[in-house]
Amino acid sequence: MKKQLMAVLLIVVIGTAKLVAQQTDTLTTLPTIVVTAGTMVNEVVDKAFKKAFPEAKNLKWYDLDKKYLARFIENDMKHQTLFSQKGYLNYDISYGEEKHLPAAIRDRIQGSYEDFRITHVANYKLAGRSIWMTNLESLNHMVLVRLEDDEMEEVERNTRLR
Repeated sequence: MKKQLMAVLLIVVIGTAKLVAQQTDTLTTLPTIVVTAGTMVNEVVDKAFKKAFPEAKNLKWYDLDKKYLARFIENDMKHQTLFSQKGYLNYDISYGEEKHLPAAIRDRIQGSYEDFRITHVANYKLAGRSIWMTNLESLNHMVLVRLEDDEMEEVERNTRLR
């Protein structure tokens, strides 16, 4: 479970790095992960995928550390989904825009950040949890907000350079 959580956190960092920019002088080298493209999956994984994502388009499978990573588009959102060899859905990460946020979440964010616009969103579903990461921009700031259940947390705030 720790490896799965670390893999999800790695994807979160990579996915949000291009969404929230800041200037830095340090370089951190991460361990190498081997991803094999064009992988064929077994029938159990294929059936589980089709049941979970019946509207998926542009599906590509990758072999990732004895698991299967699927990249695809569904409902106008890009997805990265990890399945075990037995067809268990480890996690699903979907990337989109403001229009993909549920109305209640969008209203809550806009109520707290009136001078900001929502630029990108990502929804992380794992272990029965649904976490929304939302990038916001104003004239002077960029903010990363995390929402899970009834909790909203400002994860990062950066001042825009002019």
